Amino acid sequence: MLKALRRAADRRRHANGDYAWLFHPYTGDEMVVIDTETTGRDIRSAELVSLAAVKVRGDRVLTSESLDLRLARPASLSGDSIRIHGLRGIDLEGGTPVHEALERLLDFVGNRPLVGWHLDFDVTILNRELRPRFGFALPNATIDVAQRYLRRLRRRHPEVESAPRFEKVAELLKVPVMGRHTALGDAVTTALIFLRLEREASAERCDA
Repeated sequence: MLKALRRAADRRRHANGDYAWLFHPYTGDEMVVIDTETTGRDIRSAELVSLAAVKVRGDRVLTSESLDLRLARPASLSGDSIRIHGLRGIDLEGGTPVHEALERLLDFVGNRPLVGWHLDFDVTILNRELRPRFGFALPNATIDVAQRYLRRLRRRHPEVESAPRFEKVAELLKVPVMGRHTALGDAVTTALIFLRLEREASAERCDA
């Protein structure tokens, strides 16, 4: 409820701004799968290191239409932090400034629905950077692939409490893991998992 109220307030505030179109309903046939790499999984302290997005149209992952950005090293990230988080030097060199990276992400994603694995984490990280710089959070419709897989699993095994790990789900669905622990690789793998689940759901509806 609070999220919906905030989104409505953002829409009114930016009705005549440069990003007003982001708040319009999407009527196309594409989705965008996003992923972020951060310095950790604690939402309160994780710093954004890289972000990626890839378009999905129909039953195709459009790898030729993707965004893959390594961000400039956060000022708060010390040498000790780099070692603790297991980051490589290349992950933190010559990156894109955060504001520019977010501009490019907004232009790439537009008002298309967003898809991701445990998407709330990625959206929260991005919104924490977006709101102070642009005055709004991502208004897009969202689809969490992990939650979708868990619902599928529970229909067959009601006692299950949580979904398997990302790699295990890919293995079970016979989906190749593309560049694990890179933002673009994880985005493409998530897109393939999503399409596999969509095909299964479509086949089940036809058999019903």
